[in-house]
Amino acid sequence: MEGKREEQLNRGLLEFIQDSPSVFHVIDNLKKRLEKAGFAERREQDSWELQPGGSYYVIRNGSSLIAFRLPEAAGPGKERPFRGYHIAAAHSDSPTFKVKALPETVAEKQYVRLNVEKYGGMILSTWLDRPLSVAGRVAVREPEGGVGTRLVNLDRDLLVIPNLAVHMNRDINSGYAYNPQADMLPLMGLWQEPQEESASQSPQGMLLREIARELGICPEDILDGDLYLYVREKGRLLGREGEFILSPRLDDLQCVYAGLEGFVSAIPGQYANVLAVFDNEEVGSGTRQGADSTFLEDVLLRIQSSLGYGPSMYRQLVADSFLISADNAHAVHPAHPEKADPTNRPVLGGGIVIKYHGGQKYTSDAVSAAWMKLWCQRAGVPYQTFANRSDMAGGSTLGNISTSHVSLASVDIGLPQLAMHSAVETGCSRATAYAVSALQQFWQE
Repeated sequence: MEGKREEQLNRGLLEFIQDSPSVFHVIDNLKKRLEKAGFAERREQDSWELQPGGSYYVIRNGSSLIAFRLPEAAGPGKERPFRGYHIAAAHSDSPTFKVKALPETVAEKQYVRLNVEKYGGMILSTWLDRPLSVAGRVAVREPEGGVGTRLVNLDRDLLVIPNLAVHMNRDINSGYAYNPQADMLPLMGLWQEPQEESASQSPQGMLLREIARELGICPEDILDGDLYLYVREKGRLLGREGEFILSPRLDDLQCVYAGLEGFVSAIPGQYANVLAVFDNEEVGSGTRQGADSTFLEDVLLRIQSSLGYGPSMYRQLVADSFLISADNAHAVHPAHPEKADPTNRPVLGGGIVIKYHGGQKYTSDAVSAAWMKLWCQRAGVPYQTFANRSDMAGGSTLGNISTSHVSLASVDIGLPQLAMHSAVETGCSRATAYAVSALQQFWQE
């Protein structure tokens, strides 16, 4: 039965990633899954009426989401509605290329390429010679004169970033510095200059016309867009016994999906359960929908207000709350074991990774890590530890950013993977079920 559950979860994970080519699709898919589980939407611009035992979600910018489930004892008038909040956070974005405004550029009066820029820190070479497409959202003119948004996914093999032949770049296998403006613009099509000037034949607006055709609207009604490239390759299980996952956007959609599955299946105990999925982690979280915004604090304060409790009760509850920051972790690379710390060496298949950092890039301390270990043990889930080599810098994640706005105990965890920030990453198939079980245990206590 355990093997069947693991297989079902990984099948669901790969479908979720396939259906989520942009951050906006990630949130739309979370919304659909939450509504199927009985969660009701609350909009930030509306007043909120919350019920004890109720399940709700709120979306900001179409790219971040916070869902919460209240205990039955959370009614107004109680001396204390519940003990605090049990929160898990992950992020919806992954390194990619963002399409610039007026994107079409023509080379040799024939090749139409899209002008793009880096979003996050990716391994540039992994994007070459792969089938790519475009997804995101567009802002459109509404009939009544306002502005609306539409999700868009040009769901076909549309683009490629071709390599330069080794005959013309003899240093390619000795180390090559890719220039994002010269080397990384995707090829979209061929174009021949017409004999007579014609706007309909112009390469400018070619992508816009493709999007308008996909959405069934006029190109003139598209006012702007947030559009990104994505890899068309489907994720899959591989290895002698299917022990590996090979997929785009494992960082951090594996944690997002595991959080979702654990969250909807957990019944709150003494705490109100919260799942936060933030955008823009890969570029520093400094947006109104990022972890460095007031989004989480705003939602928690509005829960308190709706239940009839003031600022003092809010601080009491936050003081007894806990945050699990879930963002995938580096496993020891089989070709480069020297890059790992001498003693904290997580591997694929070894369990959930608890992450530590002396400079607090990760928030884990002795007490918060101890609680995480207890939840793993109660769920029957193995765990391992990660720390950077002392002579290597590491990245930060959601925990220390979130706790600068909401002061609560926090631990940083991740699921082990290889090739982080590659266009296609390698993870462990067991890790999905491990994370679901551990998070479900956390949320039902």
